[in-house]
Amino acid sequence: MVTIIGGGIAGSALAGALARQGKSVRLYEERPSGSGGGAFLFIDDRGHRALASLGVDAAAVDAGSYPVTGGITSANNLGRRGSANGRGHRFWMRRNLIAILEDFVATSGAEVNYGKPVTDIAFAPGGYTLVQGDSRTAADDLIIGADGIDSVVRAAIEPDRHPEYARDVVVYGMTSEPLTLPTDPSTLHFYAEIAADGSPLSTFGHIWRPGDSAAVWFVRITRAPLTSGDDIGMRPIADWADAIRDATPSNKVLIDVFLATTEEVHVSNARNVPLAAASAPSERALLVGDADHAITPAAGVGARDALEDVHAVYDAVVAGTSPAAAMAERRRRIIADRELVRRRSAR
Repeated sequence: MVTIIGGGIAGSALAGALARQGKSVRLYEERPSGSGGGAFLFIDDRGHRALASLGVDAAAVDAGSYPVTGGITSANNLGRRGSANGRGHRFWMRRNLIAILEDFVATSGAEVNYGKPVTDIAFAPGGYTLVQGDSRTAADDLIIGADGIDSVVRAAIEPDRHPEYARDVVVYGMTSEPLTLPTDPSTLHFYAEIAADGSPLSTFGHIWRPGDSAAVWFVRITRAPLTSGDDIGMRPIADWADAIRDATPSNKVLIDVFLATTEEVHVSNARNVPLAAASAPSERALLVGDADHAITPAAGVGARDALEDVHAVYDAVVAGTSPAAAMAERRRRIIADRELVRRRSAR
Protein backbone atom coordinates (compact mmCIF):
# COMPACT_ATOMS: atom_id res chain seq x y z
CA MET A 1 0.00 0.00 0.00
CA VAL A 2 1.12 3.54 -0.82
CA THR A 3 -0.59 6.39 1.04
CA ILE A 4 -0.59 9.75 -0.74
CA ILE A 5 -1.56 12.93 1.08
CA GLY A 6 -2.73 15.62 -1.35
CA GLY A 7 -4.81 15.22 -4.49
CA GLY A 8 -3.50 18.13 -6.51
CA ILE A 9 -1.44 17.79 -9.68
CA ALA A 10 1.37 15.69 -8.18
CA GLY A 11 -0.69 13.48 -5.89
CA SER A 12 -3.39 12.69 -8.43
CA ALA A 13 -0.91 11.90 -11.20
CA LEU A 14 1.03 9.55 -8.93
CA ALA A 15 -2.02 7.82 -7.44
CA GLY A 16 -3.58 7.15 -10.83
CA ALA A 17 -0.33 5.89 -12.37
CA LEU A 18 0.55 3.52 -9.50
CA ALA A 19 -2.97 2.09 -9.27
CA ARG A 20 -2.91 1.35 -12.99
CA GLN A 21 0.16 -0.79 -12.36
CA GLY A 22 -1.71 -2.86 -9.79
CA LYS A 23 -0.32 -1.11 -6.72
CA SER A 24 -2.57 -0.56 -3.74
CA VAL A 25 -2.99 3.19 -3.35
CA ARG A 26 -5.04 5.38 -1.06
CA LEU A 27 -5.29 9.11 -1.64
CA TYR A 28 -6.43 11.78 0.81
CA GLU A 29 -7.43 15.25 -0.37
CA GLU A 30 -8.95 17.97 1.80
CA ARG A 31 -11.12 19.57 -0.90
CA PRO A 32 -14.21 17.89 -2.35
CA SER A 33 -13.95 16.24 -5.75
CA GLY A 34 -14.60 18.64 -8.61
CA SER A 35 -13.49 21.72 -6.71
CA GLY A 36 -10.04 22.08 -8.25
CA GLY A 37 -9.63 25.84 -8.30
CA GLY A 38 -6.51 27.92 -8.62
CA ALA A 39 -5.34 30.19 -11.35
CA PHE A 40 -3.48 29.32 -14.54
CA LEU A 41 -0.13 27.73 -15.25
CA PHE A 42 2.31 26.82 -17.99
CA ILE A 43 3.93 23.41 -18.32
CA ASP A 44 6.80 22.74 -20.70
CA ASP A 45 7.62 19.65 -22.75
CA ARG A 46 9.43 17.96 -19.83
CA GLY A 47 6.29 18.15 -17.72
CA HIS A 48 4.11 16.84 -20.53
CA ARG A 49 6.51 13.96 -21.18
CA ALA A 50 6.15 13.04 -17.51
CA LEU A 51 2.35 13.13 -17.81
CA ALA A 52 2.47 10.87 -20.87
CA SER A 53 4.86 8.44 -19.19
CA LEU A 54 2.54 8.21 -16.20
CA GLY A 55 -0.26 7.17 -18.55
CA VAL A 56 -2.35 10.35 -18.72
CA ASP A 57 -4.30 10.42 -21.98
CA ALA A 58 -2.54 12.58 -24.58
CA ALA A 59 -5.81 13.48 -26.30
CA ALA A 60 -7.21 14.81 -23.03
CA VAL A 61 -4.06 16.87 -22.50
CA ASP A 62 -4.33 18.36 -25.99
CA ALA A 63 -8.02 19.14 -25.53
CA GLY A 64 -7.56 20.66 -22.08
CA SER A 65 -4.71 23.06 -22.88
CA TYR A 66 -3.21 24.94 -25.79
CA PRO A 67 0.36 25.43 -27.03
CA VAL A 68 2.40 28.60 -26.63
CA THR A 69 3.54 28.45 -30.25
CA GLY A 70 5.11 31.89 -30.47
CA GLY A 71 7.53 31.30 -27.63
CA ILE A 72 8.36 33.63 -24.76
CA THR A 73 9.44 37.26 -24.89
CA SER A 74 10.94 39.34 -22.10
CA ALA A 75 11.86 42.97 -21.67
CA ASN A 76 12.48 45.57 -19.01
CA ASN A 77 12.24 49.34 -18.77
CA LEU A 78 16.03 49.68 -19.15
CA GLY A 79 15.90 48.50 -22.75
CA ARG A 80 16.92 44.86 -22.28
CA ARG A 81 14.91 42.50 -24.48
CA GLY A 82 15.03 38.81 -25.21
CA SER A 83 13.07 35.91 -26.66
CA ALA A 84 13.11 32.14 -26.32
CA ASN A 85 11.42 29.16 -27.84
CA GLY A 86 8.50 27.82 -25.86
CA ARG A 87 10.17 24.45 -25.18
CA GLY A 88 6.80 22.78 -25.66
CA HIS A 89 4.99 25.04 -23.22
CA ARG A 90 1.24 24.66 -23.01
CA PHE A 91 -1.14 26.99 -21.21
CA TRP A 92 -3.50 25.45 -18.64
CA MET A 93 -6.35 26.63 -16.51
CA ARG A 94 -5.47 24.74 -13.36
CA ARG A 95 -9.05 23.51 -12.91
CA ASN A 96 -8.93 21.83 -16.35
CA LEU A 97 -5.76 19.92 -15.50
CA ILE A 98 -7.16 18.88 -12.11
CA ALA A 99 -10.35 17.63 -13.80
CA ILE A 100 -8.31 15.45 -16.17
CA LEU A 101 -6.23 14.07 -13.30
CA GLU A 102 -9.27 13.43 -11.09
CA ASP A 103 -10.72 11.33 -13.89
CA PHE A 104 -7.33 9.61 -14.25
CA VAL A 105 -7.51 8.63 -10.55
CA ALA A 106 -11.20 7.74 -10.56
CA THR A 107 -10.72 5.16 -13.33
CA SER A 108 -7.51 3.68 -11.88
CA GLY A 109 -8.76 1.61 -8.95
CA ALA A 110 -7.11 3.80 -6.31
CA GLU A 111 -8.95 4.35 -3.02
CA VAL A 112 -9.83 8.06 -3.09
CA ASN A 113 -10.85 10.07 -0.04
CA TYR A 114 -11.97 13.58 -1.05
CA GLY A 115 -13.10 16.11 1.53
CA LYS A 116 -11.19 14.25 4.25
CA PRO A 117 -8.26 16.43 5.33
CA VAL A 118 -5.37 14.85 7.20
CA THR A 119 -4.59 17.35 9.95
CA ASP A 120 -1.65 15.59 11.61
CA ILE A 121 0.59 12.56 11.28
CA ALA A 122 2.08 10.79 14.30
CA PHE A 123 5.08 8.57 13.64
CA ALA A 124 6.06 5.61 15.80
CA PRO A 125 8.65 2.82 15.41
CA GLY A 126 6.14 0.47 13.81
CA GLY A 127 4.42 2.91 11.46
CA TYR A 128 2.35 6.06 11.64
CA THR A 129 -1.14 7.30 12.42
CA LEU A 130 -3.14 9.66 10.22
CA VAL A 131 -5.22 12.12 12.24
CA GLN A 132 -8.50 13.33 10.72
CA GLY A 133 -10.52 15.17 13.34
CA ASP A 134 -11.57 12.51 15.84
CA SER A 135 -10.57 9.70 13.46
CA ARG A 136 -7.26 7.82 13.65
CA THR A 137 -5.93 5.51 10.92
CA ALA A 138 -2.83 3.44 11.62
CA ALA A 139 -0.57 2.33 8.75
CA ASP A 140 2.92 1.03 8.13
CA ASP A 141 3.24 1.59 4.37
CA LEU A 142 5.04 4.27 2.37
CA ILE A 143 3.54 7.73 2.88
CA ILE A 144 4.05 10.43 0.26
CA GLY A 145 3.40 14.08 0.99
CA ALA A 146 2.04 15.80 -2.11
CA ASP A 147 0.09 18.29 -0.02
CA GLY A 148 1.57 21.58 -1.12
CA ILE A 149 3.51 24.41 0.40
CA ASP A 150 1.87 24.10 3.84
CA SER A 151 2.42 20.34 3.89
CA VAL A 152 1.19 18.39 6.90
CA VAL A 153 3.60 15.59 5.99
CA ARG A 154 6.59 17.96 5.92
CA ALA A 155 5.54 19.41 9.28
CA ALA A 156 5.60 15.88 10.72
CA ILE A 157 8.92 14.67 9.29
CA GLU A 158 10.81 17.98 8.99
CA PRO A 159 9.23 20.33 11.55
CA ASP A 160 12.02 22.89 11.26
CA ARG A 161 11.73 23.39 7.48
CA HIS A 162 9.24 26.16 6.82
CA PRO A 163 8.13 28.14 3.74
CA GLU A 164 9.99 31.42 3.23
CA TYR A 165 8.59 34.61 1.77
CA ALA A 166 9.95 35.12 -1.76
CA ARG A 167 9.86 38.95 -1.52
CA ASP A 168 6.90 39.21 -3.91
CA VAL A 169 3.14 39.46 -3.74
CA VAL A 170 1.59 37.82 -6.80
CA VAL A 171 -1.66 39.11 -8.32
CA TYR A 172 -3.40 36.88 -10.88
CA GLY A 173 -6.08 38.32 -13.15
CA MET A 174 -8.42 37.10 -15.87
CA THR A 175 -10.50 39.40 -18.01
CA SER A 176 -14.26 39.08 -18.15
CA GLU A 177 -14.33 39.38 -21.96
CA PRO A 178 -12.24 38.59 -25.05
CA LEU A 179 -9.53 41.09 -25.88
CA THR A 180 -7.50 42.19 -28.88
CA LEU A 181 -4.10 43.44 -27.75
CA PRO A 182 -1.07 44.93 -29.55
CA THR A 183 1.06 41.88 -28.74
CA ASP A 184 1.64 38.51 -30.41
CA PRO A 185 -1.32 36.38 -29.25
CA SER A 186 0.60 33.09 -29.40
CA THR A 187 3.43 34.31 -27.18
CA LEU A 188 3.81 34.45 -23.42
CA HIS A 189 5.00 37.96 -22.58
CA PHE A 190 7.02 39.08 -19.54
CA TYR A 191 8.07 42.60 -18.61
CA ALA A 192 10.36 43.42 -15.68
CA GLU A 193 10.04 46.84 -14.05
CA ILE A 194 13.27 48.14 -12.51
CA ALA A 195 13.18 50.98 -9.97
CA ALA A 196 15.42 54.05 -10.29
CA ASP A 197 17.88 52.60 -7.76
CA GLY A 198 18.22 49.41 -9.82
CA SER A 199 16.13 47.27 -7.50
CA PRO A 200 13.32 45.06 -8.85
CA LEU A 201 9.90 46.69 -8.78
CA SER A 202 7.64 44.13 -10.42
CA THR A 203 7.24 41.52 -13.14
CA PHE A 204 4.21 41.72 -15.41
CA GLY A 205 3.15 38.87 -17.68
CA HIS A 206 0.23 38.05 -19.96
CA ILE A 207 -1.05 35.85 -22.75
CA TRP A 208 -4.17 36.08 -24.94
CA ARG A 209 -5.60 34.39 -28.01
CA PRO A 210 -8.15 35.69 -30.54
CA GLY A 211 -11.57 34.30 -29.76
CA ASP A 212 -10.71 33.12 -26.24
CA SER A 213 -13.30 34.07 -23.66
CA ALA A 214 -10.64 35.81 -21.56
CA ALA A 215 -7.04 36.98 -21.46
CA VAL A 216 -4.91 36.09 -18.44
CA TRP A 217 -2.29 38.21 -16.73
CA PHE A 218 -0.29 38.52 -13.53
CA VAL A 219 1.83 41.08 -11.71
CA ARG A 220 4.49 40.02 -9.22
CA ILE A 221 5.13 43.03 -6.96
CA THR A 222 8.29 43.26 -4.88
CA ARG A 223 7.24 44.42 -1.42
CA ALA A 224 6.79 43.38 2.21
CA PRO A 225 4.49 40.38 2.68
CA LEU A 226 0.80 40.74 3.28
CA THR A 227 -0.14 40.03 6.88
CA SER A 228 -3.90 40.54 6.83
CA GLY A 229 -6.10 37.68 5.73
CA ASP A 230 -8.48 40.24 4.24
CA ASP A 231 -5.88 41.09 1.57
CA ILE A 232 -5.26 37.49 0.47
CA GLY A 233 -7.38 35.38 -1.86
CA MET A 234 -9.96 36.64 -4.32
CA ARG A 235 -10.25 40.43 -4.12
CA PRO A 236 -12.21 43.05 -6.09
CA ILE A 237 -9.98 44.66 -8.71
CA ALA A 238 -10.59 48.09 -7.14
CA ASP A 239 -8.70 46.97 -4.01
CA TRP A 240 -5.49 46.42 -5.98
CA ALA A 241 -5.74 48.67 -9.06
CA ASP A 242 -3.62 51.51 -7.61
CA ALA A 243 -0.90 49.17 -6.33
CA ILE A 244 -0.72 47.43 -9.71
CA ARG A 245 -0.45 50.73 -11.60
CA ASP A 246 2.28 51.97 -9.22
CA ALA A 247 4.26 48.75 -9.77
CA THR A 248 4.07 48.91 -13.59
CA PRO A 249 4.89 52.53 -14.59
CA SER A 250 6.21 51.53 -18.04
CA ASN A 251 3.14 49.49 -18.96
CA LYS A 252 0.27 51.72 -17.89
CA VAL A 253 -1.62 51.58 -21.19
CA LEU A 254 -1.66 47.77 -21.32
CA ILE A 255 -2.27 47.43 -17.59
CA ASP A 256 -5.24 49.78 -17.79
CA VAL A 257 -6.79 47.55 -20.45
CA PHE A 258 -6.54 44.58 -18.12
CA LEU A 259 -7.79 46.50 -15.10
CA ALA A 260 -10.82 47.79 -17.02
CA THR A 261 -11.85 44.28 -18.06
CA THR A 262 -11.06 42.32 -14.88
CA GLU A 263 -13.53 42.07 -12.01
CA GLU A 264 -11.51 40.14 -9.42
CA VAL A 265 -7.89 39.15 -8.87
CA HIS A 266 -6.29 36.43 -6.77
CA VAL A 267 -3.67 37.80 -4.39
CA SER A 268 -1.08 35.79 -2.46
CA ASN A 269 2.31 36.03 -0.83
CA ALA A 270 4.80 34.21 -3.06
CA ARG A 271 6.68 31.67 -0.96
CA ASN A 272 9.45 29.14 -1.45
CA VAL A 273 10.26 25.94 0.42
CA PRO A 274 14.08 25.83 0.72
CA LEU A 275 15.98 22.67 -0.14
CA ALA A 276 19.29 23.68 1.46
CA ALA A 277 18.47 22.30 4.92
CA ALA A 278 16.23 19.43 3.82
CA SER A 279 16.57 16.06 5.49
CA ALA A 280 17.48 13.15 3.26
CA PRO A 281 14.44 11.37 1.79
CA SER A 282 13.59 8.14 3.63
CA GLU A 283 11.98 4.87 2.57
CA ARG A 284 9.21 5.52 5.07
CA ALA A 285 8.05 9.03 4.17
CA LEU A 286 8.71 11.18 1.09
CA LEU A 287 7.83 14.68 -0.07
CA VAL A 288 7.16 15.60 -3.69
CA GLY A 289 6.34 18.80 -5.55
CA ASP A 290 5.58 21.96 -3.62
CA ALA A 291 5.62 20.08 -0.32
CA ASP A 292 9.35 19.56 -0.83
CA HIS A 293 10.67 22.41 -2.97
CA ALA A 294 8.01 24.99 -3.78
CA ILE A 295 9.25 27.98 -5.77
CA THR A 296 7.41 31.20 -6.56
CA PRO A 297 4.83 30.49 -9.28
CA ALA A 298 6.31 33.25 -11.45
CA ALA A 299 9.31 30.98 -12.04
CA GLY A 300 6.97 28.82 -14.11
CA VAL A 301 8.50 25.42 -13.26
CA GLY A 302 6.62 24.27 -10.15
CA ALA A 303 4.16 21.98 -11.92
CA ARG A 304 6.87 20.61 -14.22
CA ASP A 305 9.13 19.80 -11.26
CA ALA A 306 6.26 18.14 -9.38
CA LEU A 307 5.39 15.93 -12.35
CA GLU A 308 9.01 14.89 -12.79
CA ASP A 309 9.16 14.08 -9.06
CA VAL A 310 6.20 11.73 -9.20
CA HIS A 311 7.43 10.15 -12.42
CA ALA A 312 10.73 9.31 -10.69
CA VAL A 313 8.94 7.93 -7.62
CA TYR A 314 6.53 5.96 -9.83
CA ASP A 315 9.40 4.34 -11.73
CA ALA A 316 11.08 3.35 -8.47
CA VAL A 317 7.94 1.86 -6.88
CA VAL A 318 7.02 -0.10 -10.00
CA ALA A 319 10.58 -1.38 -10.44
CA GLY A 320 10.96 -2.26 -6.76
CA THR A 321 13.90 0.08 -6.30
CA SER A 322 14.32 2.90 -3.78
CA PRO A 323 11.82 5.80 -4.01
CA ALA A 324 14.02 7.68 -1.52
CA ALA A 325 17.03 7.41 -3.81
CA ALA A 326 14.87 8.55 -6.72
CA MET A 327 13.82 11.69 -4.84
CA ALA A 328 17.39 12.37 -3.72
CA GLU A 329 18.41 12.35 -7.38
CA ARG A 330 15.47 14.59 -8.25
CA ARG A 331 16.64 17.12 -5.69
CA ARG A 332 20.11 17.14 -7.24
CA ARG A 333 18.56 17.75 -10.67
CA ILE A 334 16.35 20.56 -9.40
CA ILE A 335 19.26 22.31 -7.68
CA ALA A 336 21.36 22.01 -10.85
CA ASP A 337 18.51 23.38 -13.00
CA ARG A 338 18.06 26.37 -10.70
CA GLU A 339 21.77 27.12 -10.68
CA LEU A 340 21.82 27.04 -14.48
CA VAL A 341 18.92 29.53 -14.60
CA ARG A 342 20.69 31.75 -12.07
CA ARG A 343 23.88 31.85 -14.16
CA ARG A 344 21.95 32.59 -17.35
CA SER A 345 20.07 35.39 -15.62
CA ALA A 346 23.33 36.86 -14.33
CA ARG A 347 24.67 37.01 -17.89
